[in-house]
Amino acid sequence: MKKISILGCGWLGLPLAKKLIAEGNFVKGSTTSENKLSILESFKINPFLVTLESESVSETINDFLAESDILIIDIPPKLRGNNPDTEKKVFVEKITNLIPFIEKSSVKKVLFVSSTSVYGNENGLITEKTNPNPDTESGKQLVLAEAVLQNNSAFNTTVIRFGGLIGEDRQPVKHLSGKENLENPDAPVNLIHQNDCIGVILEIINQSKWNEIFNAVAPFHPTREVYYTQKALDLNLKLPKFSSEKSNIKKVLSSEKVETVLNYKFQLQNY
Repeated sequence: MKKISILGCGWLGLPLAKKLIAEGNFVKGSTTSENKLSILESFKINPFLVTLESESVSETINDFLAESDILIIDIPPKLRGNNPDTEKKVFVEKITNLIPFIEKSSVKKVLFVSSTSVYGNENGLITEKTNPNPDTESGKQLVLAEAVLQNNSAFNTTVIRFGGLIGEDRQPVKHLSGKENLENPDAPVNLIHQNDCIGVILEIINQSKWNEIFNAVAPFHPTREVYYTQKALDLNLKLPKFSSEKSNIKKVLSSEKVETVLNYKFQLQNY
């Protein structure tokens, strides 16, 4: 039995915690909402109210990390606003403030949930050896946060960079349905289903693949027009209409390392 703390029991962290518990692990989970504590407890997750700020961390952080072997950090940068000056480096500062608490805890392994947005608009086949080149503030923050964790010798960090997240309750075509003149019709999609996110994380933990970087994206890349048109048909939604203007975006995220190093098989039928 492993003892695991999950910082951020949201869209991915909560079902991940439930799966880890089903496999016989002891799991602590954090939330920033007091109302959610009872929900976590109902799933046999040991609940903690933890808030990370750019200048401080909740006093509960010590108990949250105590006796755990593994820390999973799954909190988004949330930097989509139009105020980059006030938000700049906030996420990195939050992660930096967390470091001393990890160092003095029992945690020796950290899994950091990142995003393929760190590669920006690079074209061609993208692998883990491709240098990050983020073009958004959140992407820049994620690259810096990855480095803060990976450069610390007190614990071993694996970074997992997920592609576009989809699931039963999260399908982007619902936002595109009925819209017209959508850009980049021939750009390939780079997506991953929630089930596969959880599956890849479990393999990393079970196989002890630490001090690694993994790009986790399903190995199928139809064009945006083909994929979202078919999904609209599947869900009986109004079809999205794409621009006839071709794009020069040909970014394809390779899943080869996940498939070979972890020997992971993607659940393509769920897409």
